[in-house]
Amino acid sequence: MTNSIPTFAVDPEALRQTIADALGDKAKRVDLKLGEVTVIVTPQNYIDAARILKDAPGCQFEQLLDVCGVDYSDYRAGEWDGPRYAVTSHFLSISLNQRVRLRVFAADDEFPVVDTLTGLWSSANWFEREAFDLFGIVFEGHSDLRRILTDYGFIGHPFRKDFPVSGHVEMRYDPERQRVIYQPVTIEPREITPRVIREEKYGGIQ
Repeated sequence: MTNSIPTFAVDPEALRQTIADALGDKAKRVDLKLGEVTVIVTPQNYIDAARILKDAPGCQFEQLLDVCGVDYSDYRAGEWDGPRYAVTSHFLSISLNQRVRLRVFAADDEFPVVDTLTGLWSSANWFEREAFDLFGIVFEGHSDLRRILTDYGFIGHPFRKDFPVSGHVEMRYDPERQRVIYQPVTIEPREITPRVIREEKYGGIQ
């Protein structure tokens, strides 16, 4: 019995061109770097582009592998110039043995919103909930967008670059009330300066 899944040697440049032709003006850019194809689209074209990547001949990315949020506010030590929040999705074509990355930037830094992919791939459900929980990115059309990793009373989004290391609130058990309570963080922030210790003749260097 032979394996029924075909294994093709995918030419990255040919794949980039196939995707670019399929998407047309739905894509802002279709880049090839380190053998990987990345598609960048506007929020208005996000769902249409994702649908084309799923269904178009030569693309056929049937499987959604991951959806994650990105906060670019401190990218390259603050040199980033552009929208702050992005959503990056990774797709796999099982039938054609090829992959692609799709990235969309939210238009509003204060209230980042992009469309949900759950109507095309049900596996986007928990991925998008995670990005909402950790980055505060809202996925419009998601049927159950609520926190998935942090607690119900958690304040803020801990993967944002401006989120304090110590957080905003802390949780403790109150023996008088006999329940868990939340209160403002009482940890005093401190600045830790790393020290470089050089030992004489370390590593055989004179």
